[in-house]
Amino acid sequence: MKQRLPLEAWGRRLMTRAEAWADQSRPRRYAYEFLWFGLKQGWACLFGGLMLGLILATFLFWPDQAPVSRYDFLAVGAVVIQAAMLAFRLESWEEARVIFLFHVAGTIMELFKTAHGSWIYPEDSLLRIGAVPLFSGFMYAAVGSYIARVQRIFHIRVLGYPPLWTTWVLAAAIYVNFFAHHWLPDVRIALFAATVLLFGRGWFWFTADRRRRSMPLLLGYGLVALFIWFAENLGTLGRAWVYPGQEAGWEMVSLAKLGSWFLLMIISVVLVSLVHRPEEEPSGGMGQGLGRAGP
Repeated sequence: MKQRLPLEAWGRRLMTRAEAWADQSRPRRYAYEFLWFGLKQGWACLFGGLMLGLILATFLFWPDQAPVSRYDFLAVGAVVIQAAMLAFRLESWEEARVIFLFHVAGTIMELFKTAHGSWIYPEDSLLRIGAVPLFSGFMYAAVGSYIARVQRIFHIRVLGYPPLWTTWVLAAAIYVNFFAHHWLPDVRIALFAATVLLFGRGWFWFTADRRRRSMPLLLGYGLVALFIWFAENLGTLGRAWVYPGQEAGWEMVSLAKLGSWFLLMIISVVLVSLVHRPEEEPSGGMGQGLGRAGP
């Protein structure tokens, strides 16, 4: 009788065969590595992906006569997702505390921005503070969760990262400007310049498959901001919130929002650095990969 392989051994055998197939040519190696890059990215943004899935699913299928409002359901669903992330050790409690700070900072900004008409939440709910439903803070927490998890999953290390105190000052200035530009001159151009000055010489190293790869820090932050902008378009399509001009019908979010998300990325990275202090890449990143973590 043929002996059944344990699941872990079966997985290792499948991985060995896949790697052998990929190593037969350069195009296959690149395709295989890109596949792993996508799988790991998806695993890293699990919190955000589940939240976005809830938003779109409830937009499409939420019954009009439901005893609970859609926004309240989203708030409870977000709490369940966060609890599951901790229960299954997909996030540490230390990471969750920092992500909670980002949640609070995001909710404060939501209260201010909705009061000034930057965007609105068009549906009713009970679980809210003023005009802001409680699920909104979890959308900021999802960004923090991604930043924390992606560093572990890709074994991210850095070269040329600026002194930590300078990043704290920059993040504080960015956050203050999100509020102050309603009364004072908008200094985001100066903030972009300061970001380039601090992070422009930095690189991060990561492992998607078995080889260490590198990318400029600013390019990495910009790509993440771009994907958040894509997610924002899906979120507004699902009427989770609405920008001026979208009340009568959905239209794409302005590309100008990319700048805001890029600056918010800097705040996210700095907050997560309180838990995951940037570690320097040994040997200039010329070594072999550190192994495949996840998904």
